[in-house]
Amino acid sequence: MILGIGMDIIEINRIKEASNTKFMERIFTEVERHYLKMRNDNIYTIAGSFSAKEAVAKALGTGIGRVSWRDIEIVHDNDGKPYVKLHNMAKSHMDAIGGERVYISISHSREYAVAQAIIEG
Repeated sequence: MILGIGMDIIEINRIKEASNTKFMERIFTEVERHYLKMRNDNIYTIAGSFSAKEAVAKALGTGIGRVSWRDIEIVHDNDGKPYVKLHNMAKSHMDAIGGERVYISISHSREYAVAQAIIEG
């Protein structure tokens, strides 16, 4: 059963203007920052991950605020496929709604990054 759906779109330039060290540390976990460094801090990858976090927060029904940016972690398997790890308040909320799995899809064009999250329970 689908328990939540979230979608987000972000302008690449907004992320480009904001992506300094302070921004990166506030938004991304150490694991995520390591992955982004391995990708040479590719602005499209950063924007896609940012959008994915927003989409997951929307699917949880909380938005960012009741859960923090770093409570939602976008990680990648050996083939590069993204998946979601939830921590702290995001994990608690997922458990409370009976969520078992989060599906995530991320894409981008030259100007925008977009992500969709679906929570299954």
